[in-house]
Amino acid sequence: MEPVTLTTERLLLRPLEPRDADAVLAACQDPDVQRWTTVPSPYERRHAEDFVHTISPAGWRADTLYTFGVFDPGGELVGSMGLVNTSRLRTERVAEIGYWTAPGQRGRGYTVEAARAVADWAFGALGVERLEWFAGVGNEASRSVALRVGFVMEGVQRARMVHRGRRVDAWAASLLPSDWGRASATPYAPSDGG
Repeated sequence: MEPVTLTTERLLLRPLEPRDADAVLAACQDPDVQRWTTVPSPYERRHAEDFVHTISPAGWRADTLYTFGVFDPGGELVGSMGLVNTSRLRTERVAEIGYWTAPGQRGRGYTVEAARAVADWAFGALGVERLEWFAGVGNEASRSVALRVGFVMEGVQRARMVHRGRRVDAWAASLLPSDWGRASATPYAPSDGG
């Protein structure tokens, strides 16, 4: 897929570029980013360069990972917002959202604003019918963002993620187009519980 740029009232979301390596490197030194995400730890310059030079562009080309750098009005890196195309079949139309926020940018609502823009783009341009979110149990900041975006908590999945060489439980949530009053190509028939 050809990379896209999204804008919100306060933010610019664009594919990461080589010039962003220093900002990515600095943000990923944060202990919380390393604690809760899959970034390597310790996070070195080579990791930032690989992320902006290779991983991000390759994901867009392969139509499997759409990574956006999120930038504030002054052009500073707010964080990273990624959408993983998890559908094994075209008819599934499922994607997973993930994000991290630079420590100096937290508490301003930027990540919620960016996640809403990416979800809107996923539902519209990509035809996603189920957007999933997972975070290690205890990651209250990520959970708060997901809930403010409108994700519906679905519970805890045991041993859902491998983090730093061990399996950990994860909170799971989803967002459907119908949660935002939008239609899906595939009708949804909620269970009646029976």
